[in-house]
Amino acid sequence: MMSDYPLENLMCHRDNLENVLDNLKEGIIAHDMDRRIFFFNTEAERITGYRREDVLGRDCHEAFGSPFCGERCVFCEDRPNLAEKSEYTLNISTKNGERRRIEMTVTSMRDADEQYTGVLTSFNDVTDIFSLKERVGELTSFGNIIGQDSKMISIFKQIKDVADYDYPVHISGETGTGKELVAAAIHGESRRGGAPFVPINCGALPEGLIESELFGHVKGAFTGAIRDKKGRFELADTGTVFLDEVTELSNNMQAKILRFLQESQFERVGGEKTISVDVRVISATNKNLKEAVKRGKFREDLYYRLNVIPTHLPPLRDRKIDIPLLSEHFLQEARERYGKKKLKISSKAMSLMLDYRWPGTVRELQNAIQFAIVKSNGRVITADDLPLELRDLENICMRRGPSRKLDADSVRTALERTGGNKVKAAKLLGVGRATLYRFLGDHPDLMQTVNIPR
Repeated sequence: MMSDYPLENLMCHRDNLENVLDNLKEGIIAHDMDRRIFFFNTEAERITGYRREDVLGRDCHEAFGSPFCGERCVFCEDRPNLAEKSEYTLNISTKNGERRRIEMTVTSMRDADEQYTGVLTSFNDVTDIFSLKERVGELTSFGNIIGQDSKMISIFKQIKDVADYDYPVHISGETGTGKELVAAAIHGESRRGGAPFVPINCGALPEGLIESELFGHVKGAFTGAIRDKKGRFELADTGTVFLDEVTELSNNMQAKILRFLQESQFERVGGEKTISVDVRVISATNKNLKEAVKRGKFREDLYYRLNVIPTHLPPLRDRKIDIPLLSEHFLQEARERYGKKKLKISSKAMSLMLDYRWPGTVRELQNAIQFAIVKSNGRVITADDLPLELRDLENICMRRGPSRKLDADSVRTALERTGGNKVKAAKLLGVGRATLYRFLGDHPDLMQTVNIPR
C-alpha cells in the first residue's frame, strides 16, 4: 500500500535530504555567499580526504588551505562573478597531499526572491581514467590533442607529469605539429587552468613594439603612448605565458626575459615602478635551440632557463597511424558545423593520404581535408577531391607500384591497439594483410615486444 505522505514533505526533512545526497556517487559541497561550508557529503570526504566535521561552518579557502576550485574560484574577489552553471576539470590536493584530477560542476543557488545565496559544487574523481584508457588501448586524445601513436601517448604522459610543477617547459617541433595545443594542455591540466593562457608569437611582433607588448608601458613613454598599458606578462598573472618562436627574440629582449625568469619582476616601458607577477613560462620553436646557442643567436643562460623540461613533438610522417584518427576528427568538425552528416573518405583517398609525407604536418592535413570537403559532393571524399600534391602522388604510385613503407614503431602501436589482431592492425595501418604479414616475417622479434593488455 502506497503512503499518502507527500514526496515534497519527505524531502523537506533535512535528514532525508542528506541521506539522498550522501548516497550519490559524486562529491557535493555547498557554501553560502561568505564561503561558509554548510554541506559536505560522504563522497566528498572520500575524494578529498577531509572529514565533514573538519570543514562544516568554515571558510572553504581556510578549510582546504587554498581555493578548492583552483584559479577558477569566483569567490577570490570581493564581488563574486557568479554564473548560473560552469563545468571544468582541475587538479586538487587531498588532505594528505595527494594530487587528484576531478571533473567539477559549479551551480549558483538563489532564494525565492532570485537573490544569490551561495553555490553548489558537484565533482567526480577521474584521476585513474587516463591510466585505464592507456592500459586498454583506448587513449586517443588528451585535451584538444588527437593521437594514438606511441609517441603521442608519451607526450600525453609528459603533459600530465609536468602540469603539477611550475618548471619551464620548452616545446620543439616542426611548424604545424601542435606546439601551442601542447602548451595549452599543460596550462589546462595545471592548478593555473582557470587563469589566463596568453600565447605570444615572438616572430610576429615588431622589434620596436615587442617590449611594450610583453611588459606594457606608461603614459608618455613614447609617441602614441596616450595611456598606461598592461603588457602580456601582467595580463597573464597567475596563469601561463606561451612564448612561441622564442628564437626570434632579439638579444636585448632575451636579456629582459632572462631577468624576468630570475626575479618574476619587470618595469613597464618608461616606468620606474617594479611590477611582480606569478606567471609560468612555456616556450617553443621550430628550430634547434641548442644549435642557435652554438651559432651565437641565442643566449646560453636563457637556454638553460627555458629548456628545463624539453618536449619534442614528432611530425605527422613519423606517426602515420594517427592520420585516419585525425582525418575523422576534422570530418566530424565539418559534420557538426555544416551538417554534412554522410561525409566520409574513400579507401583510395585514405591510401594516398597514408603514403604522403606531409611536410606541413597536422596543419597541412587539416587544410587538405577542408579542401577536399569543399571540392567533394558532400558525401564521399575521393582521390580526385584531394589537393594536387596528393593527386600527383597517385600518378607516381601508379608508375612505380605499391610503395607503402611500414616501420616497427607504427606496427607495434597498431598491434597493441588491436590486441594483437593482425587483420585489424593492417586496416589501422592502411595496408593489406599480406603486406603486414611480410613485414612481420622480416621482423620476427617484433611480436615479442608488443604489449597486449590482459
